[in-house]
Amino acid sequence: MASAGANAVENKNFNYHVDRFADIEVLRYEVPEFKNLTLNQKKMLYYLSQAAQMGRDIIWDQNGRYNLQLRQLLEKIYLKYDGDRNSKDFKAFEKYLKQVWFGNGIHHHYSTDKFRPEFSQAFFEERVGKLHNCCLPLNPGQTREQMMAELVPVIFDPSVMAKRVNQDGTQDVVATSANNLYGPGVTQAEVEEFYAKMKKPNDPTPVSYGLNARVVKENGEIKEQKYKVNGLYGPAIAEIIYWLDKAKGVAENDAQKAYITKLIDYYITGDLRLFDEYSILWAEDTKSDVDFVNGFIESYGDPLGMTGSWESYVNFKNKKSSERTEAISSNAQWFEDRSPVDPKFRKPKVKGVSAKAITAAMLAGDAFPSTAIGINLPNSNWIRAAHGSKSVTIENITEAYAMASQGNGFNEEFVIDAPTRKLLDDYLYVTDMLHTDLHECLGHGSGQLLPGVDPDALKENGSTLEEARADLFALYYLADPKLIELGLLDNPEAYKAEYYKYMMNGLMTQLNRIELGNDVEEAHMRNRQLIAKWVLEHGKKKAKGGKDVVELAKKGGKTYVKINDYAKMRELIGNLLAEMQRIKSEGDYKGGNDIIQKYAVKVDPKLHKEVIQRFSTLDIPPYRGFINPVYTPVTDNAGEITDIEISYPENYVEQMLRLSRDYSPLTKKSTKSCSAK
Repeated sequence: MASAGANAVENKNFNYHVDRFADIEVLRYEVPEFKNLTLNQKKMLYYLSQAAQMGRDIIWDQNGRYNLQLRQLLEKIYLKYDGDRNSKDFKAFEKYLKQVWFGNGIHHHYSTDKFRPEFSQAFFEERVGKLHNCCLPLNPGQTREQMMAELVPVIFDPSVMAKRVNQDGTQDVVATSANNLYGPGVTQAEVEEFYAKMKKPNDPTPVSYGLNARVVKENGEIKEQKYKVNGLYGPAIAEIIYWLDKAKGVAENDAQKAYITKLIDYYITGDLRLFDEYSILWAEDTKSDVDFVNGFIESYGDPLGMTGSWESYVNFKNKKSSERTEAISSNAQWFEDRSPVDPKFRKPKVKGVSAKAITAAMLAGDAFPSTAIGINLPNSNWIRAAHGSKSVTIENITEAYAMASQGNGFNEEFVIDAPTRKLLDDYLYVTDMLHTDLHECLGHGSGQLLPGVDPDALKENGSTLEEARADLFALYYLADPKLIELGLLDNPEAYKAEYYKYMMNGLMTQLNRIELGNDVEEAHMRNRQLIAKWVLEHGKKKAKGGKDVVELAKKGGKTYVKINDYAKMRELIGNLLAEMQRIKSEGDYKGGNDIIQKYAVKVDPKLHKEVIQRFSTLDIPPYRGFINPVYTPVTDNAGEITDIEISYPENYVEQMLRLSRDYSPLTKKSTKSCSAK
């Protein structure tokens, strides 16, 4: 079967590594086959990439109301710094700036905890003091002193805006989250009441309420501020529309032109019905090679799981690898009919499930610098049921991760024995890809809500439970002989590689991403721990010979995952999948909350400490993300584009500063005369 590096690498000497700081490594990704695209396809990718980058300011502002002002100020200090750039304070300042760039704001992209600066407040105040007033990103009517009075606590006081997304259901998750999706003084109860009044009982085609709006309180009344061209984020949305319109002019077919037109209409009006119409047209277009996502999509950044963070993926089809995903999607009904869930929760007729492997050409918004490796959209349950969904696996991003990880010593440190390491070496890459395919294509698209169930019924737990449901579906079918029959695996034992990696990650190795003493916060991490701990507990004495199905075994004073019965583990996965689907289908908030609180949140402090100590000997960054390639139009004497060139010329700092200079429609301000005092 395919191994890492077998499919996508054009240049064996391609340098994936870009930068390393804090808990993060920044990589490059290659864009194979770009040079072989037609001129119109290249133009479309360029126009869509421009539209993608024009939305950068939006996600920064959504993540926190001071983020754009702070970014401008921090960058100005960095550019104007006239002291020793090797000093302790400056190095700490540079690290903080890199973290803020990566998080699209002052909170960590994964934990959502606020970054802690390691430079002094005195250093910061001194550097701001050296800037001329024209260099300062002052708000209208704001003085230097007022700006500092607001920003200094935001940077240096750990209690101010401490967490971007709070998922603790015992608290008011709206009031205690530092994101900018809700205005000052707005409470969770007010938001829930506001949208409850909008929702129609038993509406078969509900819009995604709150998806494209900030909820604010004006004169004591709750209102929406819509994200649209004449509303919130208007200048950025106008730029996005301009480039989408350019892309429409080189669309591959009428279907693609139609959904780009509908997306533009939605951006102009903010009408969520138009977004649903766009989503249907987009999901039904399975013939275009160039494709994209652009809009307010995923709701992980909202503690209530309603408001979409702005993001964009620009891509084109990887035709060879899509043979794998198409084999899965064409058998979607087979998988749905045999799902181990209650038949009343299955879809009687799976519609329009399409899947493909793609090559990412541009990542933006909430998908940059940190990005997913797979996508399944639209998110609307009724659209999935009536019109289907489009699922993608991002092949070149997965490839970049794999290539950058070669020889890092991870398997030698954490995998229990040589036979298991060989199993992972032989089959983990392909089973990982298949797990993503099954998760995105079939997992998210499987099952159905019972009539009258509110899609938002699971509240702050919705994202975790949905990811768990999709992961369980993928894990269950990864071990099914159907994958051998379809030619996707050549060994019935191959699935064991993914099972082992999943349990090892969920029980142990993902703990390296969490500070000692903290709980698990991020939805995907909660999902993985939920599944792994549930299987560990429910597999006690259930394997052959009275052994545990999975155990945490000691060897040489270290803890390892040991799986004693893979077949029984699959059975347990099926049982948990049935329960996850029931919770989803019935909108059982209590059931979902109970299982999350029992398995997904708390961490064994002794094991946590051991994992972090063992990782420290490997020097492996817990998090990775990417910078994008650069696309440059080539024109003739008449100004007509004759080609689009792709290059990888920038380091991390250079790219981030260029993006702030060239793609900041919400923060444009003339500073041509700006100079240090």
